[in-house]
Amino acid sequence: MLDPFDTLGIVPAFELDIEAVERRYRDLSRVLHPDRHVASSPAERRLSLSKAVEVNEAWRLVRDPIRRAEALLRRHGIDVKEGTEPKADPAFLMQMMEQREALSEAKVQGDPARVQTLAEQIRAKEGDVLGRLARGFARTRSEGEDLDWLVPLIGELRYYRRFLDEVSAIEDAS
Repeated sequence: MLDPFDTLGIVPAFELDIEAVERRYRDLSRVLHPDRHVASSPAERRLSLSKAVEVNEAWRLVRDPIRRAEALLRRHGIDVKEGTEPKADPAFLMQMMEQREALSEAKVQGDPARVQTLAEQIRAKEGDVLGRLARGFARTRSEGEDLDWLVPLIGELRYYRRFLDEVSAIEDAS
């Protein structure tokens, strides 16, 4: 499995300077671009293309906080994929169901202000979880703490992402 941190040559951390990582990605992409290897042997061209694909995939992984967290957990022997997280807390699930019902009502009523209010509430919750993940990964790195307790947070982020994707779909349709 691809380790995006090694592929991009960056420190494995949850909190990243995304702009600096993007610059690193662009630099690597320029070096590996097939046009730069036209005069190379077929084997060298294939290797360059393969590396370019890896760099693209690594960038895609690290710029997404959920996938970045998954990659960090994989480095510690914890393989988390969508649907494999522990069951979410029933109270959390009930809150999300209520939020989705409210979003559905706002959509049916054609109330963009309500849609925005609901989106802001979820973005705030998403920000809180991202902060807890960042602090958890930072603390774990310095203290060697077990990472299993971070796994449910990734599940929460998935719920928030789906909600916000639905908000985007509503906005795009209007």
